[in-house]
Amino acid sequence: MTRDLDTRPDGGNRAESGTRPDSDTRPDGAHPAPAPSAPARRRGIRRLAAVAMIAGPGLVAANAGNDAAGIATYASAGSQFTYGTLFFMVLVTVALVMVQEMAVRLGAHTGKGLGALIREQFSLRLTALAVFCLLLANTGLVVSEFAGIGAAFELLGVPKWAVVPPAAVLLWSLVLFGSYKWAERIFLIMSLAFFAYPVAMVLGSPDWGRLGEHLVVPHLEPGKDFILLAVALIGTTVSPYMQFYAAAGVVDRGAKPADYKLIRADAVLGAVFACVISLTIIIATASAIGGSGPLESAAQAAEALKPVAGHGAELLFAFGLIGASALAGAVVPLSASYAVGEAAGVERSVSRSFRDAPLFLGVFTAQIALGAVVALTPVDVIQLLIGTQVLQGLISPIVLVYLLVLTNRRAVLGEAANGPRYRIAATAVVVGVAAMSTILLVQTVLGWFGLG
Repeated sequence: MTRDLDTRPDGGNRAESGTRPDSDTRPDGAHPAPAPSAPARRRGIRRLAAVAMIAGPGLVAANAGNDAAGIATYASAGSQFTYGTLFFMVLVTVALVMVQEMAVRLGAHTGKGLGALIREQFSLRLTALAVFCLLLANTGLVVSEFAGIGAAFELLGVPKWAVVPPAAVLLWSLVLFGSYKWAERIFLIMSLAFFAYPVAMVLGSPDWGRLGEHLVVPHLEPGKDFILLAVALIGTTVSPYMQFYAAAGVVDRGAKPADYKLIRADAVLGAVFACVISLTIIIATASAIGGSGPLESAAQAAEALKPVAGHGAELLFAFGLIGASALAGAVVPLSASYAVGEAAGVERSVSRSFRDAPLFLGVFTAQIALGAVVALTPVDVIQLLIGTQVLQGLISPIVLVYLLVLTNRRAVLGEAANGPRYRIAATAVVVGVAAMSTILLVQTVLGWFGLG
């Protein structure tokens, strides 16, 4: 496969390395006036080229976390607790950066996806457990993505039955008949839809003083609702499928250990960007209907933007929801297809045909079909979305344990394995996520017996 990252070891661009020095920069000073502008233009072009070169699996995976379920969860956080979850989201951002970095490091240095490494390093039963957890979490999530597409178009007066089937066919065709490089570029274009939410945040005229305070001062509430939402925030931000996709995407892209610096930058910048978007969704909703309670429908989330964006609120919300749902509608089933293909040890690549990779593309096709069919039924979209994220939050610790063990092993990564400090920090992240999930599980069980 042709490598997408065609760079020199020092990170420079090959085309640039052969560029002749500009005549206006001669030491004789004959043309001093144009000297500052030409290098400045070249620096600007190099920066844009660097951003385009860096953008890849890490950015796609992180942005896919801001899907229909994520938007509903973040909007509910703002409507229920206003700015109360902002500091918690800062901690979640740190966790996501570390988790995504570990995932892409595995892919870049081993040339194998997370599913393949689990199969090699763990028993068959533990491999089956990892794949089962991912499929369980992804099943509801794929449905929620197509439900999100339908809900977004319904805000514009278009019935979901008229858009969900065509959307499913388009996403299926993109993967089945395209190459990984082509699909990745389309995924990155879809990510532009997220810029609708920073605009909504600014239009909302938030209380910047309170906002800043909640970003740096911890705020916790003992109630079950807050814990439930906190676990949902973890589930939608540090989703298990994101780690599988990030590692597999690096491999499918053809990246090598020499490309690791660019791959790491992609993962870190992607995680930060995705979490900034998450914060703007919380802030935008909090500024409009903060403290009014949980959301009950997608239309109510759009209604939250009306006071600040007028009659264009539905359009703004729908645009972001359509782009987010379409992106995750392809990435979520792809992550499961990668995991199944890797665990089974068969061909798995977007660049392969159905004949070359029948299991990989068959699993993808089945998920797309199931998600579209169930989404056409009269499901409660918001409850489905948030419930799916809670399930993801409960499963995340299991997948993170695999990720942590693999990146700790020198037998897998050699000198690129986690160092002592990184190992402690990563362990703290996994323990923290597991603790939140355990608290939710205990509260739920106690509630069944009337003790919650």
